[in-house]
Amino acid sequence: MRNKDSCTKSAKLIICLTGMPGAGKTTAAEVAKELDFDTVNMGEGVREEAIRQGLLLTDKNVGSIMMELRRKKGMEAVAQLALPKILSSKKKVVVVDGVRNFEEIEVFKDVGKVKILVIHGSPEIRFEYLRGRRRKDAPKSRKPFETRDEREISIGIVRIIALADEVISNNGISIAELQEKTRKVLLKWTDYIEH
Repeated sequence: MRNKDSCTKSAKLIICLTGMPGAGKTTAAEVAKELDFDTVNMGEGVREEAIRQGLLLTDKNVGSIMMELRRKKGMEAVAQLALPKILSSKKKVVVVDGVRNFEEIEVFKDVGKVKILVIHGSPEIRFEYLRGRRRKDAPKSRKPFETRDEREISIGIVRIIALADEVISNNGISIAELQEKTRKVLLKWTDYIEH
């Protein structure tokens, strides 16, 4: 449970990247780094917890830890893991990669102004991308990919996508085009802020 009295509003702009697995959020986060914004990856906190528990970083293990955290500590549990990194940032703009539900957005609204950017990709594009990046938790077939999508949907990602300030489609465009579209949105939102 959040204590609203313990958090004060700051001049920080928190840009929340969201989208289904493999849509291109990491590419968008790399653009934020190039623009010299601090970035926080929500999944890192979950992966760190899996390592602390001595688990291999498979999709099943990481997904189980994510669900367990939310079951025990509330839907905002993963946001709470990311919050110290956001608060310790000296930058006025922090981009949070991998926001998955509205409760997480509420946590971030307690400490700054929030904008939501969705990166959208079709299931076919996302599946091929996830297989191609060869991370330990990458799906090896369609079934685990679809199971992962269902898990994301079950924790509220559809609502946050519906409430986004901006959506970038990553269908039929190059990585360079995705980067350029992301850059335009981020600069539009931050052109009045001294980084």
